[in-house]
Amino acid sequence: MTAEAGKSVLPSSTWSRRETLSAQVVRMIAERIKLGEYPRGSKLPTEKALIDELGVSRTVVREAIANLRASGLVSIHHGIGVFVRQDAGVPPFRLSDESLMVVENLVKGLELRIGIESEAAALAAERRTQADIEAMSAACAAMDTAIRHASRSTQADFEFHCAVATASQNEHFYRIFNYIGETLMPRMRLQPDTVSDATFSANLARVNEEHRAVFRAIEIRDAEGARAAMRNHLGNSRDRMLDRLRRHQ
Repeated sequence: MTAEAGKSVLPSSTWSRRETLSAQVVRMIAERIKLGEYPRGSKLPTEKALIDELGVSRTVVREAIANLRASGLVSIHHGIGVFVRQDAGVPPFRLSDESLMVVENLVKGLELRIGIESEAAALAAERRTQADIEAMSAACAAMDTAIRHASRSTQADFEFHCAVATASQNEHFYRIFNYIGETLMPRMRLQPDTVSDATFSANLARVNEEHRAVFRAIEIRDAEGARAAMRNHLGNSRDRMLDRLRRHQ
């Protein structure tokens, strides 16, 4: 289809008039990808073809392509053309704050962490360096300090788990933990403001002893022991969270 000279074939509804031309082009191309008119892996029409068909300027088309690329629908192969990504339309993994306020989803989140971090701990036991050992030791020491001061900060806890993920020597474990870890730490989502300092410190001491069990197994290169210790720690975290919620219902 070609446009009459100087005339756009884009929709002229009230809604589309409130959109920029580039946003309308993005919406149109995204819809064509969704419907399979532009199949995954296929090459989009050339810039000139889109200009001629849609009756818009080169600037509009280029801005639209840039937005489609940013949203993960297309990739640009310089000197060749623009292609629909093979994973176009596959929704990215996201954890929304709204869903994580539901207790059931917090439990599911800890189950996810058990699966990921138990394996990371096993790999860490096989691959850790002296620098990794020092980072885990420092995180445990920082949590000891937090216990003495009844600090409600989760930083030392987070840093310990980051150190384990890093010690796996697989950057994907670190990246995914860096994304989900803080989000799915129950103490970050369920701030125990009503718990006394003494009770809070006692709970934190139990958590840190579990950390040290993971640390000891990694330090002596006991992969199965590290896997089991991490699974035990995160399973206990899940149970503590559920117990705290039951007591406050």
